[in-house]
Formats: sequence, structure tokens, C-alpha cells
Amino acid sequence: MSDFGQRLPLDQIRDGDRLDLSADTAECAAIADRLGLVSLSRFDAHAMLSRDDGKVRATGRLKALLEQSCVATGEPVQAHVDEPFEILFLPEPKTGQPDAEIELDAAELDTMFHDGSAIELGSAIVDSLALALDPYPRSAGADAALKEAGVLSEEEAGPFAALAALKEKMGGSSP
Repeated sequence: MSDFGQRLPLDQIRDGDRLDLSADTAECAAIADRLGLVSLSRFDAHAMLSRDDGKVRATGRLKALLEQSCVATGEPVQAHVDEPFEILFLPEPKTGQPDAEIELDAAELDTMFHDGSAIELGSAIVDSLALALDPYPRSAGADAALKEAGVLSEEEAGPFAALAALKEKMGGSSP
């Protein structure tokens, strides 16, 4: 699946290539839908490619202007994302079993696999955007909405608050 940009054939990628990607209106709408965003008004990325046989490394920066839904109120929360990325594309491993799980260590977490003919750079950059999003966006009215719903703050629900409540229940202050 490629949300913006095209599949890049491996035989056309040269070491040192620079690509500038900019999502058009339809691509922004498709990416917003894929990531569950209220809107994505702008999404741009640039990438420098290096190639060593079947390995392709893309390093660059992505920038996005978007709106997410507040986790407490559902109101739109504006965000600006400006993040570096580094993605390594490797040939799909040859395993004896279809759908076999492949375990990656921490150094390989930004590794994508390709089919031997092309890489999906745009889709991989969208995945990088997804990882850069605030997982719990909050609007200005979030604290009031949570308090009204009876949700305790960390200070009110933490262990020290529980000890203070217990202390008060047992008779107030200590000597």
C-alpha cells in the first residue's frame, strides 16, 4: 500500500539519490483516514537514499500539519510534526514456512522488507508519521472534562494521595 509517492523500482535507485515527496489533497485525505486523524492539511518528506545491492537506506525528515481528536473531549487538537527518520529496506527473508514470524532486535525496528523489485518509500514514511503522533492528544478543555467525568488526576490517584487519604481517615496528623 502506497499512500503517497510511488513504488520505487530497485533498479532505478542510485546511491545518493534525493527524493522530495509532497502529499496532494487526495493523498492527505487517504493518510488521515489510515491514521485515524481528523485532518491532514500538509505532509511533506525528503529522503536521501543509499543502496548496497538489495539493501536500501532512506534517511530524511518528515513534516506534517494535522488535527487529532482529543482523548477526553473528541475536540480537534492541532499538531505540527517535524521528525527525522531512518528506514532500512531489506529483501524479504527466505523462510521455510509462509507467514512465519520474524523477530527483529531493537536496532532493526525501522526495518521494512521489499519484494526484490521495488520499495514502498511513501508507505514507510507514513508509518514513521504514525509513530511520531501524540498517542494521547489533549485539548484545552480535557482536564475539566475528565474531572467532570470523575477521572482522578495522577496526583489524586497516586500512592502518596492514597497514603494522605488513609492518614486523614485514621485521625489526621501524626506526631
